[in-house]
Amino acid sequence: MIFVTVGTARDFSRLIKKIDEIARKINEKIIVQKGKTTYEPKNCEYFRFVPRKKYLEYIKRADIIITHAGVGNIISSLKNKKPTIVVPRRKKYNEHRNDHQMDITKKLESEGWVLACYDIDNLRERIKEVKTLSPKSERSQIKGILKDFIERNM
Repeated sequence: MIFVTVGTARDFSRLIKKIDEIARKINEKIIVQKGKTTYEPKNCEYFRFVPRKKYLEYIKRADIIITHAGVGNIISSLKNKKPTIVVPRRKKYNEHRNDHQMDITKKLESEGWVLACYDIDNLRERIKEVKTLSPKSERSQIKGILKDFIERNM
């Protein structure tokens, strides 16, 4: 099962539309947590919000996680040793106020924690690639990476 989670704060229709398109073409169950996204998927299960306990159940059941570059989502995925694809929200698409998610994604990808998808048209290929990724799980290391990133960018 692929679990797609985009947080609760902003619309991310670009990702949800693409995963809905992909759902028609692959033989995988896809469940989407779409938050405030206005687009309603037609080819996969979805919900807006669930309590944290239920959210973590989806993470644990998933074979693959696809998420925006929300640090909480990424940490939950990596803590559970899930192969993770990160699709950063972009300022140019009005998905966020700046491109800090690009910076976070680049840093985590360069350290081998996640597989990034910067071009949404490559998402289907990234899903194939992530199946060979062995996710790291050293919590202290990711905390250090994020702390270092925040200190350098504040």
